[in-house]
Amino acid sequence: MNDILREECGVFGAVTNSDEAAGITYNALIALQHRGQEGAGIAVLKNGSILYHKDIGLVNEVFTPQVLEHLPSARMAIGHVRYSTTGTNSRENAQPMVTEYLKGRIATAHNGNVVNAAEIKTKLKEYGCDFAATNDSEVVSSLIAYEALSKEEIEDAVAEAAKQLRGAFSLVVLSSKNKLIAIRDPWGFRPLCIGKNAHGAAIASESCALDSAGFDFIRDIRPGEMVSIDDSGNVKSRMVLTSSHIGFCIFEYVYFSRPDSVVDGMTVYEARVNMGRQLAKEYPVDADMVCGVPDSGLEAAVGYAEHSGIPLVSGFVKNRYIGRSFIFPSQTQRDAAVRLKLNPLACNVAGKRIVLVDDSIVRGTTSAKIIRSLKHAGAKEVHLRISSPPFRHSCHFGTDIDSEENLIANHLSIEEIAEQIGADSLGFISIEGLKAACAGCNLQFCTGCFSGLYPIDIGRHTKSQFE
Repeated sequence: MNDILREECGVFGAVTNSDEAAGITYNALIALQHRGQEGAGIAVLKNGSILYHKDIGLVNEVFTPQVLEHLPSARMAIGHVRYSTTGTNSRENAQPMVTEYLKGRIATAHNGNVVNAAEIKTKLKEYGCDFAATNDSEVVSSLIAYEALSKEEIEDAVAEAAKQLRGAFSLVVLSSKNKLIAIRDPWGFRPLCIGKNAHGAAIASESCALDSAGFDFIRDIRPGEMVSIDDSGNVKSRMVLTSSHIGFCIFEYVYFSRPDSVVDGMTVYEARVNMGRQLAKEYPVDADMVCGVPDSGLEAAVGYAEHSGIPLVSGFVKNRYIGRSFIFPSQTQRDAAVRLKLNPLACNVAGKRIVLVDDSIVRGTTSAKIIRSLKHAGAKEVHLRISSPPFRHSCHFGTDIDSEENLIANHLSIEEIAEQIGADSLGFISIEGLKAACAGCNLQFCTGCFSGLYPIDIGRHTKSQFE
């Protein structure tokens, strides 16, 4: 198990009045790279045919200049960056998932985790459907195609399929019927938004992708809402799913989303600064400086310093040319990556009592290495402050939080964790404090990974159904 949380997937779709949809989608995927670094893909609609390229790797690795040059010019395209929450990391599991049926072809990009996907897959196999991949996203795409056999409009097929899904799904679907369709699950687990410009409209996981692709952010897609865009850029919307509970993943604000994104009414940057302020209220300490762990702790460190009056000082130099540590396959390589990626600024930390701010602790091994490196550089004290509550439960909706027996907070007290990782003190933000920091959000939150209370009953389903 890795000690670094893995991101969600990122989805994007664009309809333009020019033939630049593929290039626009590429730019958007670069902006969404933080949401998935295992695979990437783009599908375009050209003369009634859906053509695609996808593979494992970063966006610029999958789409080399030679590949980009040969992507068909098109006015409609969708794209995806992947982190595997279900299924192995392989080209077959990269997205978009492209599915053929008697009436045409669809490409589907999915962010989230559908907990009843295995049951749906069994049913579809009985109907004669074949599967090449081992993830829930292929099941979703096949279910939409199956429903399309009996529906006149592809929108009705997407809506009917979505009614059968339980769990997290923010979907973008490209149809050979000249339609781009987006739908968000009725619980609102994962973000999805819409943008426009003079040349068309776009759908994205985050508003930062709209910015990078040249679209103006219009609004978030509501939980249970379906949006369709035709080849002329006309946008239609209707509510197709309802739920008595809303459960937007609060960890989107803590870590997943980019700081410059606006998600469901609140900027991510503001939420993280608020978390730092709340931490300073809940866990004050006498210290000489505050520093954040790049990059996920930087904004919360700003808030902690602001509220406490302790100076905010850079504590590390980050090597921007080292990928995130979870990319490396062995623990030895991951350990080396941590040391290569963050190097303490000895001139700033030597002899200082430091408040170190980070977003989370999973097993504690990464935190221990960072604290050890600070003390090796001469830090007198290191007081660790975490902008999320302790992880005590698995996530079934797309976040890579391991089984409960592997989470350090289920084995040790706060004081024992501090002792094990070498911190002079340790404080986690409270669940209520985190909610208060994110109060600008329009939705209620899912905090199941902290509290064990989920917005839907998952029954006996497991997130490892395709492993």
